[in-house]
Amino acid sequence: MLRIMVYRHSAFYSPLLASVAAGFLKDEGLEPSYFIKPKEKNLYEMFRNGEVDVMQAAVSTSWDPLSRGVRDIPRHFAQINQRDGFFITRRQKDRPFSWKDLEGAEILADHAQQPLAMLKYGLHLQGVDWSRVKALNAGDPDSMNEAFRSGLAEFIHLQGPAPQQLEEDGYGRVVACVGDAIPPLAFSTLMAMPSFLETPAAQAFMRAYRKALHWVNDASPAEIAGLEFSMFDGVTLSALTEAIGRYQKLGTWRRDPEIPRDQYEVSMDAFIHAGVFKQRYPYEDVVLGLAAM
Repeated sequence: MLRIMVYRHSAFYSPLLASVAAGFLKDEGLEPSYFIKPKEKNLYEMFRNGEVDVMQAAVSTSWDPLSRGVRDIPRHFAQINQRDGFFITRRQKDRPFSWKDLEGAEILADHAQQPLAMLKYGLHLQGVDWSRVKALNAGDPDSMNEAFRSGLAEFIHLQGPAPQQLEEDGYGRVVACVGDAIPPLAFSTLMAMPSFLETPAAQAFMRAYRKALHWVNDASPAEIAGLEFSMFDGVTLSALTEAIGRYQKLGTWRRDPEIPRDQYEVSMDAFIHAGVFKQRYPYEDVVLGLAAM
């Protein structure tokens, strides 16, 4: 059993989802168990206790323990996304959009560490004054979705396919993606303990994952959505297809699973701009080059 844990479940992570849903892992003799991280559990303890093999995370996941001198942590070995995949949905469907429209407006913003840091950085790059943005915190993405549906805020900041479902249900229009506002960067990655990365199972995982990366770039959005649809609740096939198509057009997924050094540094730039971290953490302390396999 290959235990794959994720921070979030979204079409944004389609290369990882496809490795399961399209059978690439099974083709390599691996039986995947895919699950969302339990809120009450510490991910580092789960790794140390042998409860998880591979986790969807971000390079920024490692910066907090490194800032405290903790080094016995998982290493990042493959990239999932090279763009920010959070969409901006506007309640008023017939109005044109510019990033400056967010000044003076209420937006239900995802206040988790990375989404908020990237939103601040993206708006900075677009000349938006963050101090003038009324960023509301309604809790987790499900709570944000419910709040927007109930009438709160003019804008909402969510990963696909939730924004596409909001649009399909008539609650607004998807007007932008934060990935349009920021250059390519190391957004989402896969991480594992170095001991696992030395195993045949890790090599088999990488073979499957490389195939999945190529497939999500080449297959039609409808084909991808058709295989992933059973992994989603509360969304229509059409909304899922629309989200995957938008991610393809954005250039979200590299064909090479490498975590590029320059993209790592852009992610670091975003977090330093947002004031989350004061210093830079070396690429070599965070990334392990299994992607060369």
